[in-house]
Amino acid sequence: MAARISRPESGAVLVFSGLVRNEHNQKTVLAVTYDAHVVLAQEVLKQICTEIHSRTGAQIAIAHRTGPVAVGEASVIIAVGAPHRAEAYEASRTALEEIKTRLPVWKKEHYEDGESQWLPGHSLRTHAE
Repeated sequence: MAARISRPESGAVLVFSGLVRNEHNQKTVLAVTYDAHVVLAQEVLKQICTEIHSRTGAQIAIAHRTGPVAVGEASVIIAVGAPHRAEAYEASRTALEEIKTRLPVWKKEHYEDGESQWLPGHSLRTHAE
């Protein structure tokens, strides 16, 4: 992924990995299952990358997993290439916040006590209107 965003003018290449944590709301998490509207999710990720590139000139690539993801594994990867580190960090942070609010991906946590729960998240309706 880093090779897709590195350019001769890139003084900074940053790769962010969002990992599944082992705890949420004082419950032990064993894994997370991500479900998505895959076609729409791919389009939204492309839009986010294009928008950030248009505003900052940074090269950016994003991948988000679906299906089961174990604790300690990456659920999202964001790679950014920019002339300077401050721009790379800002583009990465912006991408993550946009993913959280716009990406049609849903998260179900699986707990040590055998229970599981879908967490509140993105609603297709909020962006379709």
